[in-house]
Amino acid sequence: MSASEIKQLYRVGIVAAFATLAFLGTIIIRVPIPATGGYFNLGDTFVMTAALLYGPLTGALVGLIGPAAADAVGFPQFILATAVVKGVEGALLGLVGGGKTRSGPRVVLGLALAVAVLAGGYFVFEAWIYPRLGRTIPFFAVTDFKAALAEIVPNLLQGTISAVLAFAIARVMGKFTAT
Repeated sequence: MSASEIKQLYRVGIVAAFATLAFLGTIIIRVPIPATGGYFNLGDTFVMTAALLYGPLTGALVGLIGPAAADAVGFPQFILATAVVKGVEGALLGLVGGGKTRSGPRVVLGLALAVAVLAGGYFVFEAWIYPRLGRTIPFFAVTDFKAALAEIVPNLLQGTISAVLAFAIARVMGKFTAT
């Protein structure tokens, strides 16, 4: 096996491991949000950790795969929103504060942007995209503007807790310093 094949296999393993952790973090702790039928979880912790440690591609793939797969277990109507929102969350954090360019201020900025993408992305899906899709595809008629407003605070809380945990995990792993 060549060095590039070993490196590629390593990357696939990292994505698979973090996607599995994101899946478990999403499915094990599910606190329902009655207004939308969604739920609070800690899967973002592993999307953010993967993005911080390994950069935008890994962050995007972990965000796309793990949490969306968890939605397939009981919440399939949210798969589309989750795949897009968490994929963008991981990619953006990886671009700003992850991989080889990370530094304390960039990490903090990247985490703040990731939390904003999480809350803002779900708001856009639940306030505008899903209601419009729901007009022709009843499967997506699960939320509206008022419900989306009610979910902003829980999503901000979920994102903030996950960001703090991801920062701590990445820091403990010795991959960056806070300065």
